[in-house]
Amino acid sequence: MPIDRAKHLGVVSEPRTVDVERGFLRFFAHATNETNPLYTDDDAARAAGHPAVLAPPTYLFCLFNSAPAKRGNVFDREGGIGVDMARVRHGEQKYVYHKPVYAGDRLTLTTATSDIYEKRGGALEFIVQDTRAVNAAGELCIEMSATTVIVNG
Repeated sequence: MPIDRAKHLGVVSEPRTVDVERGFLRFFAHATNETNPLYTDDDAARAAGHPAVLAPPTYLFCLFNSAPAKRGNVFDREGGIGVDMARVRHGEQKYVYHKPVYAGDRLTLTTATSDIYEKRGGALEFIVQDTRAVNAAGELCIEMSATTVIVNG
């Protein structure tokens, strides 16, 4: 059944607060083969002028998944779009960086469904969601756009 574009387009999630944990940053850096010590070593990060280890560039995607929205969530059948996970493919991700994110930061994430469209006569549907990450000082740190592909049929 096609996604109800009129119902879901423009929906904005509730804000979700997530803590950027040092241990998980190191784990993520290791898992992605990141070798830059700015992402794993406090001393190296401080020597480079940072207050703590930096979050690797694509780390926001992990935070997004660790704090799923209720309103507008792709998988949530009650408050979201309600897509069956077995039909989902990862389409695309884009990032715009405004401020560094560090271990110990607390970020607030808000996600908006900015586009829903189809291709191949509805065989493929695309959901574009934009997430903003703001730090405790109210500063915009990162914007992420994620495209989810739904395979129908």
